[in-house]
Amino acid sequence: MKKEIVKKMAVLSAAILMASSLMACGSKEVDATETVTEGNTVEEVAAREGKNTAEEMKVLEGSISMAGSTSMEKLANAVAENFMARYPNVVVTAEFTGSSAGVEAVTAGGVDIGNSSRALKDSEKEAGAVENIVAIDGIAVVVDPANTVTNLTKQQLIDIYTGTIKNWNEIGGEDSAIIVVGREAGSGTRGAFEELLEVEDACTYANELDSTGAVMAKVASTPGAIGYVSLDVINDSVKAVALEDVEPTVENIKAGSYFLSRPFVMATKGEITQQSEVVQALFEYLVSDEGKEVIQAVGLITVD
Repeated sequence: MKKEIVKKMAVLSAAILMASSLMACGSKEVDATETVTEGNTVEEVAAREGKNTAEEMKVLEGSISMAGSTSMEKLANAVAENFMARYPNVVVTAEFTGSSAGVEAVTAGGVDIGNSSRALKDSEKEAGAVENIVAIDGIAVVVDPANTVTNLTKQQLIDIYTGTIKNWNEIGGEDSAIIVVGREAGSGTRGAFEELLEVEDACTYANELDSTGAVMAKVASTPGAIGYVSLDVINDSVKAVALEDVEPTVENIKAGSYFLSRPFVMATKGEITQQSEVVQALFEYLVSDEGKEVIQAVGLITVD
């Protein structure tokens, strides 16, 4: 009986050793953490481990520098934060210096991406900038919360910003002077606003401010003020007015019924395929389902 037990244990040990040997010979390490066995592709392992693609199993390293539009600050910060969370060995930095400055920086080779909250000018394209539209933004017209005016026609808006209409009582509001607030020269928001209304170089501003946040704060604290800001930054400190009886909403912009909308551009010097591996990965991320969720989360419209 004792000999039989010893014999069975010997057979079992041999079987274990053989199985271990076969496993060792039939596998290879992937990324120092994942093991792909015979009959399993890298893609199958990625799926089993809850990863979307085999590319995600690869360590991506490097840095990306962005500069430009202050209106794109919320988008740029959200994209940077989420992209770095996915790729911990990548560092994304962003400065907010205005659209024109951002495009100039990318064509000069100072940054990888120039953020512009307007379409690129022909002169910028001739300098080597490539227009990569990553989202669509609406421009909201805002007034102080106490203002009783809730709707403006396109012509009324033009007349306000060119100085033809100077008092709110001329368009059904209270007897109060209109304080025209806008962005500084070179701002993408200003450029898009004036171009869409066809009032370039014709506006009479009481205040020309250097950031979206400054416009919001000025309008919120100034009775009779009117300003324009990116749709995604609207909060209860101001009141957004309807234009031609159409509210500034994502649905209305998608439907084409709200006329103040503009592209959010991440310009590169040369085509995306000419950029570094990490920059290409960022643009791939932006068109992925996860990237689109980030764009929508900050109140913007994805590019289909």
